[in-house]
Amino acid sequence: MKKTIAVIFGGRSVEHDVSIITAHMPIIQSLLAAEQFEVWPIYIAKDGSWYSDQAMNDLVYFTRDGFQARLAREKKVRILFDGGLKIIWPGIRSKTVHIDVAFPAMHGTFGEDGSLMGLLRMANVSFVGCDLFASAVAMDKVLTKQILAAEGIPVVPYVWFTKNDWETDRSIWTKKIAQLHWPIFVKPVHLGSSIAITKVKQNSELGNAVEVAFHYDDKALVEESIENLIEVTLPIMGNEVLQLAAIERPLNKTGFFDFDDKYLSGNKKGGGANSQYSEIPASIDRGLAKQVEDLGKRTYRALGCSGIARVDFLIDSTTNHVYVIEVNTLPGGLYNHNWKKVGVSGVELVTKLIALAEERFASQQKTTHFFGSDILKRVNGQKNNQSR
Repeated sequence: MKKTIAVIFGGRSVEHDVSIITAHMPIIQSLLAAEQFEVWPIYIAKDGSWYSDQAMNDLVYFTRDGFQARLAREKKVRILFDGGLKIIWPGIRSKTVHIDVAFPAMHGTFGEDGSLMGLLRMANVSFVGCDLFASAVAMDKVLTKQILAAEGIPVVPYVWFTKNDWETDRSIWTKKIAQLHWPIFVKPVHLGSSIAITKVKQNSELGNAVEVAFHYDDKALVEESIENLIEVTLPIMGNEVLQLAAIERPLNKTGFFDFDDKYLSGNKKGGGANSQYSEIPASIDRGLAKQVEDLGKRTYRALGCSGIARVDFLIDSTTNHVYVIEVNTLPGGLYNHNWKKVGVSGVELVTKLIALAEERFASQQKTTHFFGSDILKRVNGQKNNQSR
């Protein structure tokens, strides 16, 4: 019997459209090609409404004209998170589908940040990718840096502050920022896909850059730029035993690796992230490559990653210092283009990720989540005594 897989995508996030692409290229395409799974897409609209129709397994459903009109005619589904995950179509001809494994493909807020993983954990269903804790930490660039620094993993010098901090007394923060080595980058702490990141070269540009970051988040990160830069990234897969993909070097034409470089430049084919922008494997010497691989594995373990993640690095080509910049627990398109370079096809990738999800779930079932106690009886007894 085929396993039933729910691919969950969309969501109330600025990365909504990227999520649709990741869900289809390569996840749904590869799941269908494997001919081992019954695939149910679960699409969460920008207003938070939930829909499921197997016609949504085709990316064309979302790209052709009239998408919003078609969606308006769709009946919303109910999701039952009770002793597993079930999709329910209410009405006279009601229908229920039980899900064996959930495959999250939601970038950004309410998905990749651990929110969805929390729901799936409560439902007691196996799901692909990093668990709640690693997802929540990795989504916060500041928490990630703090944990990595505590583990002795090098990070670029930085300053962080909240929107309230900035509005209360920005002079304190401008002084701290002035102590960094410029140019600097200003980033929203909880966003991915390089959205709302600004490179600042002079003080007159700082205020606007912070304003852009706070338009999307309530917490901002300011960090030093590495000017003699080699930027590389390393996809990793596994739970206890880790498998590394190739070290990849972006060949972006802008001052930094932005949204357009990731998704819009080059050929539109190839699955999610733009596979035309990079060099795989990266042309760096073996010593640097070994540092990247070792730091990548240390970072993956320090954050408690499982399933799949991508670790991003900055290398100062003058000093050969390697810094971990951030961790992405849902790489765009699963970085399928990179895994193919090391001999892992799209079908193999999604199949392995489902196996890893089931492996982790089986291990978690051995953990006790309750504790026997007579505390309620004691409380009731005390209440009865007080009423006499």
